[in-house]
Amino acid sequence: MNEFLTSNETKYRLARTIVQGVIGVLIANVDILVGMVQFPPELRPVIVALVMAVLSPIMSEIGGKA
Repeated sequence: MNEFLTSNETKYRLARTIVQGVIGVLIANVDILVGMVQFPPELRPVIVALVMAVLSPIMSEIGGKA
C-alpha cells in the first residue's frame, strides 16, 4: 500500500487516478445504490468534482507521511 500511495511511477499514478474516479462515481450514485436519497442529474458532476477535490489532497498527505 505504501508503494501505491507514494510511488511516482506512471502505473501507480494511473491506478490512483482510476481509484479516485471509481470512488467519485460510487459516491455520486449512492442514491441509486442505496435508494434512500435522490440526487438531481445536474448535481452528480458537482458531487464527483467535490469528491475528487477532497480525495486528492488526502492521498497526497498520506503519501507524504508514509
